[in-house]
Amino acid sequence: MTSIILTIAKQTYKATYSNKAALALTFLLGLSLVLATYVGWQNFKSQNDQRIHYKQMVRDQWLAKPDKHPHRMAHYGYLAFREKHELSFFDFGIESFAGVSVFLEAHKQNTVNFSEAGFSNGMLRFGEISVAMVLQLLVPLLIFFLGYNSISAERESGTLKILLCQNVSWRKLLWGKTLGIIGVCLSIFIPLILLTIFLWASLSDWNISTDSSLRLAILIAGYSVYFFVISAITVLVSAFQLSSKSALTTLLACWIFFMVIMPRITQAIGSRIYPAPSKIEFADSIAADISRQGDSHDPNDAHYAAIKDSLLKVHGVDDVKKLPFNYGGYIMAEGEKITSDIYSKHQKDLNKIFEKQNSITGFMGLLNPYLSLKQLSMALTASDFNTFIDFQNQAEAYRYQLAQKMNKLQIDKISNISPGENGKPLSISRSNWAEQPDFNYHFHTVGNMTTEQFFPLASLSLWLLITVGLLQYISKWIKTI
Repeated sequence: MTSIILTIAKQTYKATYSNKAALALTFLLGLSLVLATYVGWQNFKSQNDQRIHYKQMVRDQWLAKPDKHPHRMAHYGYLAFREKHELSFFDFGIESFAGVSVFLEAHKQNTVNFSEAGFSNGMLRFGEISVAMVLQLLVPLLIFFLGYNSISAERESGTLKILLCQNVSWRKLLWGKTLGIIGVCLSIFIPLILLTIFLWASLSDWNISTDSSLRLAILIAGYSVYFFVISAITVLVSAFQLSSKSALTTLLACWIFFMVIMPRITQAIGSRIYPAPSKIEFADSIAADISRQGDSHDPNDAHYAAIKDSLLKVHGVDDVKKLPFNYGGYIMAEGEKITSDIYSKHQKDLNKIFEKQNSITGFMGLLNPYLSLKQLSMALTASDFNTFIDFQNQAEAYRYQLAQKMNKLQIDKISNISPGENGKPLSISRSNWAEQPDFNYHFHTVGNMTTEQFFPLASLSLWLLITVGLLQYISKWIKTI
């Protein structure tokens, strides 16, 4: 049985490359992949080098600040940058639309800004050429062209009956044709894998981590399953259609619906079912909650006046100047805690809305392997929505720690007695700024990523099982004539 399947696969492979049109399309697709790889590599180098350059500039400027009041340094703030993952050259994901840096300052959470889309023209909305885009959208088209007549042509020429009378069962024929088409895909995919491994290693400065290695291995496996599923579906459609023309029409209709129309419909449904507030509405709701809690900068605010009275009572003094610590720093720390809790609550609620919107796409991936692969590919290359949210969370944790660090310095090292009009402004040594570590974003581990991507992984596995089952057992429903 195995030898017959391999013979059919070899004949299918040779027939493909003997067809000049198929050979030309395969060559053009190969060129497209080379171009996409080069574009991705250049994109990574230019953008990541730029981010690292400005990240170091921000750090140097922070350390170079002279002696200052720590509260002024808290408002001077820090600029946090999100570095690119070394695999992001493969799949851009939402990289071009997600911001790359966020300004961190006391009492306020700012949005992530400076996305590539914000500095480009409207052409970016039509998409960018990337290795993932070519593999996800164009390779299926090539597979459809190579396999639409894999069996229907045999039926039209009358050779199908001859094959089935020569100890070739439907099962062997379906498997042989499928493997032959996959062989053509692998002739493009394997060199691309080798090139991807080389570029990935070079972009990692040859410091290959176990986490990145596992990401790449799962990425290769995911695309391999995707190509097998598409190839099997192509052969099955060709087997059920009585003519090659109807088979090609059916496959092209499926490509348009599942890869062009369905993703956009899914996104629209998610936004309609789970509407997100506008930027103005979001900011107004935060401002309203903060105003109800009080203003730490207002000495007459009821909430903070009560804190003042309790502190004076506990320490047995009648004036904040007599407290054994800086009263202003204590109040700022309390205000930072309150405002940070409010900001974080609203941001988490907003993120939950976006997660619900994306869950529609995740669920629809069970019906569409393209959607599942797209989500999995973005997650593995750290160019997905979850990575962007994780950067926001890490940046906010750093911002809060920075603000409270400056408040602690004010509490411990700044006097409660203000200098006179001609006195030197209260400040601390610039050596304290070095105690604040630099911001470094840490990517999720592959274990966390695979947990988050349960639906895409389950969907691809399900599609693999379904197509294998169809190739094995569907022959009794196929008509020979």
